[in-house]
Amino acid sequence: MKVAVVGATGMVGTVMLKLLEERQFPVTELIPVASERSVGKKVPYKGVDYSIVGLATAVEMKADIAIFSAGGDTSLEWAPKFAEAGTVVIDNSSAWRMDPTKKLVVPEINASELTSEDKIIANPNCSTIQLVMALSPLHDKYKMRRVVISTYQSVSGTGVKAVQQLENEIKGIKGDMAYPYPIGRNALPHCDVFLENGYTKEEMKLAKEPQKILNDTSFAITATAVRIPTAGGHSESVNVQFETDFDLQEVRAILSQSDGVTVQDNTDTNTYPMPIYAHGKDDVFVGRIRRDESQPNTLNIWIVSDNLRKGAATNAIQIAEYLVANIL
Repeated sequence: MKVAVVGATGMVGTVMLKLLEERQFPVTELIPVASERSVGKKVPYKGVDYSIVGLATAVEMKADIAIFSAGGDTSLEWAPKFAEAGTVVIDNSSAWRMDPTKKLVVPEINASELTSEDKIIANPNCSTIQLVMALSPLHDKYKMRRVVISTYQSVSGTGVKAVQQLENEIKGIKGDMAYPYPIGRNALPHCDVFLENGYTKEEMKLAKEPQKILNDTSFAITATAVRIPTAGGHSESVNVQFETDFDLQEVRAILSQSDGVTVQDNTDTNTYPMPIYAHGKDDVFVGRIRRDESQPNTLNIWIVSDNLRKGAATNAIQIAEYLVANIL
């Protein structure tokens, strides 16, 4: 299995290489790919240093799978070239997510929709993945009508420059700014760029992507996305109104029995999900499970996940694992 990792030197790419090794993915030849300025540099994998190659060279090497985490523009230009060379592309950018000809996949939910015809497969937004992991089994049982989300997203979701900004602020060092304001001791209601409707791109991803993943437009989602000064792990406050009523113990049981979901919900012991618990783990953690007492059939939950792992790299590699087991 010849595997290319495009964006191998970035935050997500580095985690992808780590996870390919951790999960013992059957890599027979690794092709680390990055921008021209990184060509020739080395990246470690399983104790061996591999030389980074450029995109054009990587296409010619005809990988079986290419996992992209290199930005939307790169994906739009290069994913079709890899696909034409016979490589299956799993893309972590937003470039292909809402393309009606491309599948948007969270393996626990809809990997079974994949076929040998799918040459470019989209990995959802990090905040979307953890959201649908918790909501999908509840939607199957109670049918969602409306979802209201507020996110508390870590700086690692922006990238290395944002992590460095936070670290500089903690140390009192002046440096490059990834955000228009300080992030330390602050909260920015500004994830991604603002659109004409007043929402950010991140908020609209949360509104639209779950409908595509679940293949259902019968429910509506509205979101407010906020950046907070945590180094890793996204959190979400989610209010979901269902068509039918629910029993809280049954909700906990459904979530506990869902693959990739861990329930942390005991207020007597102050047990609830937090980014420091989710760090370095692949599960999606759900807690603060309680009824919304202001209207019927409505639930409040709190969802936390490591945005670089299940929110990005792990989900992409799980897609690759499904392809190897069932299609390739």
